Amino acid sequence: MLKKRIIATIPVIGNTAVQSIGFKKYLPLGKPDIAIEFLNQWGVDEIVVLQIDARKHEHQISAKQIQQLASKCFVPLTYGGGVKTIDDVHLIIHNGADKVSLNQPVLHQPEFITEIAYQYGNQCIVASIDIIKIDNSWKVFDYVTQKVHPIDFIPLIQQTINAGAGELLINAVHKDGKYTGYDIELMQKISELATIPVLAAGGAKHPEHMLELLKNTKVSAAVAGNYFHFYEHSVTIAKKHLSNTLNEIRTETSFNYHLNQLDNDGRLLKKSDEILEHLLYTKIEKEII
Repeated sequence: MLKKRIIATIPVIGNTAVQSIGFKKYLPLGKPDIAIEFLNQWGVDEIVVLQIDARKHEHQISAKQIQQLASKCFVPLTYGGGVKTIDDVHLIIHNGADKVSLNQPVLHQPEFITEIAYQYGNQCIVASIDIIKIDNSWKVFDYVTQKVHPIDFIPLIQQTINAGAGELLINAVHKDGKYTGYDIELMQKISELATIPVLAAGGAKHPEHMLELLKNTKVSAAVAGNYFHFYEHSVTIAKKHLSNTLNEIRTETSFNYHLNQLDNDGRLLKKSDEILEHLLYTKIEKEII
């Protein structure tokens, strides 16, 4: 049985990891390589780094930056942002990333996907598609223009699969940074339609949101950004919660929280004083002579 993946995304502006809210507001978090180091230690399955200012500011892909990120990453690393040519793909793959994420080529240049697939294989292409819900219908969203794209999302997905993408990263823009849970209906629809793995992003605040997603859809991975970056061991804690119900979760860290309970924000609740006392030391009664 294939394992379900827990994937962390790190949006980057300049050389700063940021919190994204609705693809419009961004709050600084710190250095992306430090975030990668912690996420590795906490047991994340994959990491996606997205240089989200690349297209708007004609950001040049930096071999040094990718090498620095890859040196801290011991799980599959996907890098995206400003990928325009096959030379860009070569630079990304040959400096340590395992996959390349494409967004604008999905909308405007599907033949580029085919070219990459021919030279490097489908497995290294993650097609990132942004979808926004407006008036109870889903529309393709172009984050560069901040406008709705005219193509419907279903034919776009089919076109992208046919072009040679290996995976689909579906970003629910209307859920981004809202902490209200994933768009289950949208992810159900896409994961039923797609013949390649679907990675679902947007809205996670609590491991229960990931559990709802993985139980009720056929997606291959629950993807989160903001949720993972605000407290220690967040990935380990999420996997603990998921593995209580699902068998398809990797739990390979040297530590876990199987005996802990979570609060409404997905944080660890304090264990009872009695349990903590026995964890800290063994009480030895005074000998009576």
